[in-house]
Amino acid sequence: MFGLAVTLPAQQANGTYSFLRATNSARVAALGGLPLPMADGDIQLGTFNPAAIDANMHNKLGLSYVDYYSDINFASAQYSYTFDKIGSFAATVQYHNYGHFDETSESGVIVGDFSASEYAVTLGWGRHLTPQWSIGAALKYAGRQLETYASGALAVDVAGYYQTNSGWLFSLTARNVGAQLFNNYDYRTTGLPWSIDLGASRHLDHLPLTFMVWYDDIQRWNKLFDDPLDLAGNYDPLTNEIKQENKVLHFAKNLASHLVIGGELYLGKNIVLRAAYNYGQRHAMDVPQNRTLVGFSAGVGVKIKMFEISYARSRSSIVMSPNYLTITMDLNKF
Repeated sequence: MFGLAVTLPAQQANGTYSFLRATNSARVAALGGLPLPMADGDIQLGTFNPAAIDANMHNKLGLSYVDYYSDINFASAQYSYTFDKIGSFAATVQYHNYGHFDETSESGVIVGDFSASEYAVTLGWGRHLTPQWSIGAALKYAGRQLETYASGALAVDVAGYYQTNSGWLFSLTARNVGAQLFNNYDYRTTGLPWSIDLGASRHLDHLPLTFMVWYDDIQRWNKLFDDPLDLAGNYDPLTNEIKQENKVLHFAKNLASHLVIGGELYLGKNIVLRAAYNYGQRHAMDVPQNRTLVGFSAGVGVKIKMFEISYARSRSSIVMSPNYLTITMDLNKF
């Protein structure tokens, strides 16, 4: 299979509920963090692409943990069940814990502590219309808690994919379309980071490799920005002018900022290596004077009887490389 993806948020920033775009799945993280255009019965896919939910996920359980940064960590659990006449369902609970903070008085005296967290509960449904076409939808509730302040939002995901006779799989996913229901700290309405992702994948005929490519943020062409710190040295102090980038180069960099490429290499039946590159993330988070692996992600999956253990590491900035661990199990085999 081969992969192409597109994301369409309604606003420039990811918004208050930006954690809804984050992934807890090691497989998804290793392959770029976008909804995977895959349909192989892996329950990790259902949270991000409800069209991938099918009978092959029946009675499977997935548990994920992310060691993000400092004392920040994420966790999630997924379970899927199929009903003969109405289709397959997958339930997911995600929890993001940001640790404990000192609560101080106006004079700086510590008077206690408080915690901060975000969570989402998702129920997804998927169904095959034909051997080539599949559709899916998901309803999710997202909440945020900061000390005694809280907010909540309701969102839906819709998706569909088409698989050609030659083995190509194309996926279109609209995520986090919804609105905030309440908040008790500033009472302002906050938008959700809704997006549309278009993806395609293909398993190569003469190599045990599944190649994928995505186009992200199709609604927002300009993903580049002017660095206020001018780390690239574009400001000329003699003329007080900013050096303008070549238009062709600017166009190429903007286009590349939308693209994510990745792949899975199978070493026999039980081991798979995964990797991806996200130029947009690299452009946003890299430091010109410090060339690093920002934008790269990689991982490995190992099958042991009814278990599959996936591990990934994603270089999201020059100081952070979160670790992702997912264990999925087929309860039918116990």
